[in-house]
Amino acid sequence: MRTIWVTGSAGQLGRSLQQLARQYPDSTFWFTDVAELDITDEEAVQYFMDKHRPQVVINGAAYTQVDKAEEERTLAYEVNAKAVQHIARSCREHNALLLHLSTDFVFDGQQGHPYVEEDEPHPLGVYGTTKQQGEALALAEHERTIILRTAWVYAEHGKNFLQTMLRLGAERDVLKVVNDQIGSPTYTGDLASVLLQLAHDSSLGGKYGLYHYTHEGAATWYDFACAIMEYAELPCEVLPIPTIAYPTPARRPAYSYLSKEKIKSTFDLTLPHWRHRLKEVIAKSK
Repeated sequence: MRTIWVTGSAGQLGRSLQQLARQYPDSTFWFTDVAELDITDEEAVQYFMDKHRPQVVINGAAYTQVDKAEEERTLAYEVNAKAVQHIARSCREHNALLLHLSTDFVFDGQQGHPYVEEDEPHPLGVYGTTKQQGEALALAEHERTIILRTAWVYAEHGKNFLQTMLRLGAERDVLKVVNDQIGSPTYTGDLASVLLQLAHDSSLGGKYGLYHYTHEGAATWYDFACAIMEYAELPCEVLPIPTIAYPTPARRPAYSYLSKEKIKSTFDLTLPHWRHRLKEVIAKSK
């Protein structure tokens, strides 16, 4: 049995965690989003922890609007860094396990081979910078912290690349999608499952720290979009374009493929290939 507080409950990961929480009927969960508790308010975080005393905190809350973060720098920092420090500090005081989510955007994508956890971060924009700051603050504040860097997350609900492509693919005959950014599409249901496994693992001593978690296999956004059209049986044609043809306020890493060897060996995990899981998710959504 565990007592678990999940932040960011209205997001796609939070919703997946709520669905899977039903598989743990002996555990007590508290799910909050900004409407219930503002994690940038240190006193509110401390009050919640003092009142409920969770054994585990899964911090799924984040400022994830990559382009808008270039303008809303202070807000991005407050949510992605300062709030993480509040949570980590309170977890230390209560000896609670902290499971925190981070991103491939902490890297600049220039090295051209899979990033391992020991590679030095070089974020390109405000979003990646604030997420990297959050990582550092969490690890500095609390020893019992596990950080999972993930990438290209999607779900059968919420706002994400899969849902956008399904909608546009049904509306249009042709779509143009970037084909020179490389990463790994990752289903939030699998990410949520791993987080809950870690939350219920009573033998984590010595396994704290930083890990990468995505699905296996590399892809471009163009590859991802083509697979969506194929598995959803949509007739929309997808055309590849370079990043330069689709300018955005924030720069994206050209190559952010994360090595998963550390998490696989440490926790004896077998990760699905992104194509296999995507096909299953689309089939279940029909």
